[in-house]
Amino acid sequence: MYPQAYIDYLAHFHGTRDYFECHEVLEEYWKDTDPENRQSPWVFLIQMAVGFYHHRQENFKGAKKLVNRCLLFLDYPDTDLTPLGIDEQRLETLLREELQLVQSLMPYKSPLIPLKDEALQQLVYDRCKEWDVMFGEPSPSEDAIVYKHKLRNQ
Repeated sequence: MYPQAYIDYLAHFHGTRDYFECHEVLEEYWKDTDPENRQSPWVFLIQMAVGFYHHRQENFKGAKKLVNRCLLFLDYPDTDLTPLGIDEQRLETLLREELQLVQSLMPYKSPLIPLKDEALQQLVYDRCKEWDVMFGEPSPSEDAIVYKHKLRNQ
């Protein structure tokens, strides 16, 4: 029912906490399925991961910009994340809390995307288990995850 790229995105978001990889895996899927649609939920999810990536690096300006963009996306009349198994109201609350943290220059906290589909959550748990990572653990602090894009380009 769900694309494997989406399950992998969620496993990275909740398990490895590798938001750069979230971006990579879902961007490839979006470009293969709906590249002209900038209002795609895939773009929203990519931007959300990048917003948390910036916050974890203490790039508050970049994080604020992306979190605001995500909140605007949720305000669009046609937005419906229900087919993705996401609880939109709880996600909006999470993003508003994230915006407050960013605006207050507070440290990053590892979030969980509120999933309301138990079958999807099980798929994500299983994927994390395959990768030998724990679902919902706090973000690792090693540079290889926190600054992945910078280290990749070296």
